[in-house]
Amino acid sequence: MSTRADKSRTRLDPSESQSAGDGQVVSAWSKPPGKSVRAPRKKAAAGGELAVASLSAKIKFGREVCGNLDTAEAREWIVTNGVGGFASGTIAGCATRRYHGLLIAALQPPVGRTLLVSGLDEIVRYSGAEYSLATHQWAGQVVDPKGLLNIESFRLDGMTPVWTYALADALLEKRVWMRHGENTTYVEYTMVRGSGSVDLDLKALVNYRDFHGSTHAGDWRMKIEAVENGVQVTAFDGARPFYLKCLGAACEPRHEWYRNCFLPVEKERGLDDQEDQLYAALFRTKLKVGATVTFVATTEAEVRLDGAGARAECTEREAKLLESWLAENAKTAAESPNWLSQLVLAADQFIVKRSLLHYPDGRSIIAGYHWFGDWGRDTMIALPGLTLATGRADVARQILLAFAEYVDGGMLPNNFPDADGKPQYNSVDAALWFFEAVRQYFAVTKDGRTLLQLFPTLGEIIDAYVKGTRYNIHADPVDGLLCAGEPGVQVTWMDARVGNLVVTPRIGKPVEVNALWINALETMAEFARLLARPGEGYEKLSAKAQKNFQKFWNEERGCCFDVIDVPAGGNDAALRPNQILAVSLPVSPLTEEQQKSVVDVCAQHLLTSYGLRSLAPSEAGYRGHYLGGPRDRDEAYHQGTVWGWLLGPFVLAHLRVYGDRAEAMRFLEPLGISVHMYGLGTLGEIFEGDPPFTPHGAIAQAWTVGEVLRAMREIQNYREL
Repeated sequence: MSTRADKSRTRLDPSESQSAGDGQVVSAWSKPPGKSVRAPRKKAAAGGELAVASLSAKIKFGREVCGNLDTAEAREWIVTNGVGGFASGTIAGCATRRYHGLLIAALQPPVGRTLLVSGLDEIVRYSGAEYSLATHQWAGQVVDPKGLLNIESFRLDGMTPVWTYALADALLEKRVWMRHGENTTYVEYTMVRGSGSVDLDLKALVNYRDFHGSTHAGDWRMKIEAVENGVQVTAFDGARPFYLKCLGAACEPRHEWYRNCFLPVEKERGLDDQEDQLYAALFRTKLKVGATVTFVATTEAEVRLDGAGARAECTEREAKLLESWLAENAKTAAESPNWLSQLVLAADQFIVKRSLLHYPDGRSIIAGYHWFGDWGRDTMIALPGLTLATGRADVARQILLAFAEYVDGGMLPNNFPDADGKPQYNSVDAALWFFEAVRQYFAVTKDGRTLLQLFPTLGEIIDAYVKGTRYNIHADPVDGLLCAGEPGVQVTWMDARVGNLVVTPRIGKPVEVNALWINALETMAEFARLLARPGEGYEKLSAKAQKNFQKFWNEERGCCFDVIDVPAGGNDAALRPNQILAVSLPVSPLTEEQQKSVVDVCAQHLLTSYGLRSLAPSEAGYRGHYLGGPRDRDEAYHQGTVWGWLLGPFVLAHLRVYGDRAEAMRFLEPLGISVHMYGLGTLGEIFEGDPPFTPHGAIAQAWTVGEVLRAMREIQNYREL
């Protein structure tokens, strides 16, 4: 079996000092919290603005995509604000989901997401002709107007979507972004070219509903009041007021319902596919060549209306994100594929503020857009890639400390529901992934002070798992392996359920849970040595669990059982990808021959261009397509559907076994270049198990982006080992 070779490592003592390079010596215990012990790096030579500009042409489409409704509505953009809110839509400009809109505000950050501003119905009059920029779909699948036919090109500048409309000899450019830390969206229009001025009308469409819902207005009447530069909208008594403003434009309050808007993706998903939007205000302005006007949608009574300044603020922030990544990856950035820097910006979209009593600057990670909140398991899996691989160790520290506050009964919250935000504890592995996140954080930062803060919580988790906690989670005193699960409860990451039916119950001793358990024990033993604390118990329990992990080996198939000691008796031999973690994690309880066999079996039966199948096609119950209503989709979710995040562990397992750095990078390339499809500039959640592996689910998923970033960094640093 393969384990760490540095168990005799010197203890970390408060009086110790470590070299930080460049002649600087700092103490690992006296340094400021959350800062790396490395010496400060120089600013990226190219400069932040140039770094962002270098991304602008990488994701770009012309009329061949933009002018075709099927292709244009299949590609979605998203911008976020760092507190849980977002704006999202399609290249075509039409909403296809209930989650599309210009302002989905997080009214109880980072949750309480509420659709406030649905979109803009834009009309341009130029040289005696009238042009629509908007595209709307109506009940009966009627499309009118068809503004997508006026789109000459679409691109991303960083993560900012930019449309160029060709109106005779005029070019009009539109871009959308959000202000970080505020529920504020900016929509900017610039007349780039023309032989005269244009008249621009913006009809603001609003709503006020939970972002999972849909509106059928009936006789609902909102209160719309004129304010300076626009209107204030109050949906009902007690609702949060929000504002529509545009500096330099005339504004007329309106109140007219657009009824029976059609949402085709919701129809595909078997959900309510129609809703109503309120036309609340008309903004009118004139643009000359070179001039710009900016529409602002916000929950802030006092807001920055200066579009140029707000846009510069956004660009500068993206520049700093790239500079942090370049500084942390100076040796390898030059040889990175061009989609990698795009994912650095995408990574930031998931990081949100979650204020706590003791940590007002606490951070968390949104598991995915559009519909996920912050989930404990997803956060800990995604954290190393989203933060450590991008040079943001300070953010990693804030997340770890914030989640440590929520540990209860040795368990980390599985998720924070959008409705009331109270944490739910129904995950056996979230707390185990917490150990792995802390381990990677300490490996990068050598931050002894934070380790000292977290150590008691880590000990509490181990103690609870040994003694037993919720859902029959406990270490078997006979073999040291971890048991988990009760009927009717899903506690592993394969957590789909249909009503009271758990699709993949996996009750017993799941393979990846025990691989994580062994690594958590090894990590705890190592931390105990570093902090001069008793750790013999962790070492003994780890040794017992590693020895008995051989129970997972299925000699007949040359791979691991997915679950052993199931309640009905025997072992579950279904070929699933969970066993890959027994190879990819730092401590592997498998022999080198077994590791190679696991990698080969997964490659032959589970590997696709975009990730690993959740079940091999040869297995009973395999579902190769992810279609239909909620029940059909949930039944397929972990029964063959491909998960992008699993490609990270597979690639690192393959690298461990074969040592082929170039081959490992080739495995990641197809998923990396998928930033050009589905969720633009980011990576989605799942794909169908059968070719051509059509994307589905969330358009942006934290652990997919995070694991690709982490794997790329590990691969690029492999030659230094």
